[in-house]
Amino acid sequence: MSDILVHTEAGVCTLTFNRPDKKNSITAAMYGAMADALAAAEADDSVRCVVFQGNEAIFSAGNDIGDFLNNPPATAESPVFRFLRGIAQFPKPVIAAVCGPAVGIGTTLLFHCDLVYAGDNAAFSMPFVNLGLCPEAASSLLVPQMLGYHRAAEALLLGEPFMAEAALEVGLVNRVLPPMEAAGYAQGVAHKLAAKPISSLIETKRLMKKGQTQQVMAVMAEEGASFGRMLQEPAAKEAFGAFMERRKPDFSKV
Repeated sequence: MSDILVHTEAGVCTLTFNRPDKKNSITAAMYGAMADALAAAEADDSVRCVVFQGNEAIFSAGNDIGDFLNNPPATAESPVFRFLRGIAQFPKPVIAAVCGPAVGIGTTLLFHCDLVYAGDNAAFSMPFVNLGLCPEAASSLLVPQMLGYHRAAEALLLGEPFMAEAALEVGLVNRVLPPMEAAGYAQGVAHKLAAKPISSLIETKRLMKKGQTQQVMAVMAEEGASFGRMLQEPAAKEAFGAFMERRKPDFSKV
């Protein structure tokens, strides 16, 4: 069975992280599958809305570290960057149902969603600094815009988790629900949107994001260049080595 399940029904395309044994950590192949699914959903006139979801216990633990080291995003056409461009420029509504941990890209992809519904067990974190890296997915722009600079600095510099109620307070999520209800609620909203005129949905989203998309793409490209460079530097090598060896990293000499 695929690690990314794609199901389209009644105008709603649902993408499900389906790798629970690996905490829904994302591989290059999964990024490629999501990029392809978004491109197909954009081209399909019958699709009015896209939903991302995991399961009641986990949304995504972020990148699969082993796969990421073997398949780093070396070029603009890598699956990672194809997915990031795809979700950032997707013209139709995007919804996420998030339960449990949402780590790294599991959180930053949410800044490109239009509606986010969280289980009360959701925990959001962006631990890029802790891995010797920098933000991605234009999060260095979007996180300060939504959270304010000081809260963004706390989230990005410390990389510590913040819970669903805190995410609701700053506007990252629209509603907090019991974990067993989050996916169903998101699907209900998605089907409400699917019943509306697609031209109005697309134009309203375009107007709300007018002037931002070009800036997002520029920041995303700058982040990508920095991320690729930092991935080869001693701090990242120490962080990933420590992760694979199940020990605490030592950054005292890097």
